[in-house]
Amino acid sequence: MKRSLFLCIVLFYVGSLFAEEWKGKWISTERCQSASNTWLIYRKQVTLTSVPSVLEARIAAETKYWLWINDEPVVFEGGLKRGPTPRDTYFDKVDIAPWLTEGENTVAVLVWHFGKDGFSHINSGKAGLLFDARGENIEIVSDPTWQCSLYEAYENTDAPFPNYRLPESNIRFDARRERAGWHTQEYPHRLSPAEVVAAAGDPPFGRLVERPIPLWKNSGLQPYEAIRKSPAGDTLFCRLPYNAQVTAWLQVSAPAGRTIRFQTDNYRGGSENNVRGEYITREGIQEYENLGWFNGHEVWYVIPEGVEVLDLKYRETGYDAAITGTFTCDDPFYTKLWKRSARTLYITMRDNYMDCPDRERAQWWGDEVNELGETFYALSPSAWALAVKGIYELMNWQRPDGILYSPMPAGNWHKELPLQMLASIGWYGFYTQYYYSADSSFVPVVYDRMHTYLHEVWQTEPNGLVIERTGAWSWGDWGDHVDMGVLANCWYYLALKAQKEFAGQLGKTEDIKMISRKMESIEKCFNTRFWTGAGYRSPGYKGETDDRSQAMAVLSGLAPEENYPALLSVFKKEYHASPYMEKYVLEALFEMNEPGFALQRMKERYTKMMEYPYTTLFEGWGIGAEGFGGGTINHAWSGGPLTLLSQKVCGIEPTSPGFRTFQVKPRLGKLTEASASFETAYGEIAVRIKRKGKRLEVQLVVPEGTEATLVSPGNNRIIVKSGTHLIRQ
Repeated sequence: MKRSLFLCIVLFYVGSLFAEEWKGKWISTERCQSASNTWLIYRKQVTLTSVPSVLEARIAAETKYWLWINDEPVVFEGGLKRGPTPRDTYFDKVDIAPWLTEGENTVAVLVWHFGKDGFSHINSGKAGLLFDARGENIEIVSDPTWQCSLYEAYENTDAPFPNYRLPESNIRFDARRERAGWHTQEYPHRLSPAEVVAAAGDPPFGRLVERPIPLWKNSGLQPYEAIRKSPAGDTLFCRLPYNAQVTAWLQVSAPAGRTIRFQTDNYRGGSENNVRGEYITREGIQEYENLGWFNGHEVWYVIPEGVEVLDLKYRETGYDAAITGTFTCDDPFYTKLWKRSARTLYITMRDNYMDCPDRERAQWWGDEVNELGETFYALSPSAWALAVKGIYELMNWQRPDGILYSPMPAGNWHKELPLQMLASIGWYGFYTQYYYSADSSFVPVVYDRMHTYLHEVWQTEPNGLVIERTGAWSWGDWGDHVDMGVLANCWYYLALKAQKEFAGQLGKTEDIKMISRKMESIEKCFNTRFWTGAGYRSPGYKGETDDRSQAMAVLSGLAPEENYPALLSVFKKEYHASPYMEKYVLEALFEMNEPGFALQRMKERYTKMMEYPYTTLFEGWGIGAEGFGGGTINHAWSGGPLTLLSQKVCGIEPTSPGFRTFQVKPRLGKLTEASASFETAYGEIAVRIKRKGKRLEVQLVVPEGTEATLVSPGNNRIIVKSGTHLIRQ
């Protein structure tokens, strides 16, 4: 039953995308052994009698590709890391018509085959390219008429290598073996004939799923902000405008055989080796761009003796979304914290949401829950698709025993973190993605799989409380004093709450009744089991009172309001949460109508982190021993304040899907001014609040087709129609 259900879901997601016939074949070269870090070059000459206004090419590669047509760059790093399901592969759609001409045309493709598994990629075991562009009287498809060769100028570096979580390798390029101009029309040499290695849709590449997110944004080559030399003069430290995903470019004059090394200041981010590059010079003036992206605040070039640096630049690439949201207030600390949270969010997006762009690049769904919530208040709507991609991947990678796990796609990880999975499919994960975007298209696809996980994998006691599951890793948060029993029941209750809403959308009346009974049982027994009079504790829990579990009791609605005074005392004493769970502690304080202390605690928690000269936030509260889990300095799960400053301080929350209706309920604490804006499916919402004594002045922009409810501190409500308004209360 589970096996057939899995296939139904996979086919629902990919079947329509595969319906169009592919004529192109997966091609490689007979000399290719598909080893890790293999690079291949492809060429195809095409004669056209006319050029259409649009010609859509479908392109897949194992694993990444760069495309030129008639000497012009068309795609810089196409392809997605493999894994819409454990067996299948993504493909891109690219309109190539603008680069074609009447007469002779040259299509050239460089392919980088990762050739190994990682925490964000599953290796097919075979390098290859699939290209299919067909229109009226035009056919450009990958087949044996293409030319293909190994590009042996690309090599592996010596140790140290990237840590095992990364499928990418270090890149060494030996310019003495360069095939200069191989991608141009004037290249005078022929490559070997291509060899067909599989038909489209066949193993080992599997079915083909259309890329659900945009191609990368590309800044072009840019000058560095500043360049300084090491005291010895052999290293150039090149400053970036902020922590960014970049490739490094150089122009030098050199004798042959000198090795230039480059990495970023984040090479050991999170205590593990990231990726780095090496370039071995040929004789003369030369240019080179290391195509594997890395991230940091600086790019470091180690220049050997005898090499003259003529120019250095970088190219920023990344997810095609902009930081269009804003937040400001009269305390610059919170304004700066919001901006730093947004920058951290953006750098943890690419093929998937990731915990960090250095150590892992992995789609841990606990991180993604916080990230997708931040996205709605910070980024342009194109960013919303990344969470939907992750939702399908999470459910399509469900194990035959019903267990969900992350990160995925992954070829070397399959272990469950139970509480992360409850958070993911629950109120703050799947439901928030639906409610804030108004896109419910994924709900019927994943619903039955959610049901299996919640009601077959998880079990309850006779009284209805959930039985704690250790999974492969019993993890509720970094840090000490984690009360897993309380947290499990809160997260499970919120997951049921989300499933009940989805069951209502789908008309599943029997499921609604069953879920309601389970929720009522938890409501009835939760306080009897866990409430001590001074806080929530599991009977067998021996640690200090856990601030996280108190927060989740509030946010789940299981804690009655009469318990709030005691809980406030807990929050003023206990500081155990990492930045991941601190978001929920702060949100609980806003829910308890304690905005003043929420902002005070936010500042207490983040002040030390904000004093560091970085543009991104950390995995823990400090660096090194003061951090958690390795301590990266770019971890978007720490950006919970971004959501809360826009959502709670300025008070902007949807009251129907997609912000068709929304409320503005400011909770300023001791602030006297605050403003926020962000994009919705209906247009931009903008709010500016000024407090003068006991009165509020609110400037409010309500998009066309929407309606707002302005809620005053005294809980008076004013309905506000579309337009720009100035309201005094």
